[in-house]
Amino acid sequence: MAMTSHRPYLVRALNEWILDNNCTPYLLVNAYASGVQVPQDFVKDGQIVLNISPTAVQGLVMDNEGLEFNGRFRGIPTHVYVPIAAVMGIYARENGQGMIFEYDNAPPPPPAPTPTPVVTDSGGAEVTPLGKRKPKGKPSLKVVK
Repeated sequence: MAMTSHRPYLVRALNEWILDNNCTPYLLVNAYASGVQVPQDFVKDGQIVLNISPTAVQGLVMDNEGLEFNGRFRGIPTHVYVPIAAVMGIYARENGQGMIFEYDNAPPPPPAPTPTPVVTDSGGAEVTPLGKRKPKGKPSLKVVK
C-alpha cells in the first residue's frame, strides 16, 4: 500500500516544535527545483535559507503540496512559494537542531558559470583585469626594513 510523503508532516511538526522552544525556524530549500519561487539574488550554490518565523513572514500556509508566504528581502515585499519536494531541511537558527531530508530526486545542477577569458601580454604572461602581470612561479616573502 503506497503512502503519501511524510515530508510535509515533518516540516509542519518541526516548525511547531522549534517555535514552541522559542527558536527561529529556518528552511533550507533547493532553489533550482521545479516550481520554486524565491528571490534569486539570495540563492547560493543552488540553495536558499528562509526564515519562516511569524515575525519574519506574513500569511504562512503549509500544506501537503508546499508552503507559501509573503516576506521582505532587502525591504522589497516578495511572495514565496516552495513545493514540499524542494524542502531540504528545517532547523532552529539558534542551535541547529532540526532535520535534513534525503533527496526525492537529485537536485538539478546550478547554471554553468561564464568562463573568464585569459588575457596575455605580448610575452605570453597572463595579465589581470587591471593590466598587471600575474607573477610566475612560487610566491615568496621578503623582509623589508
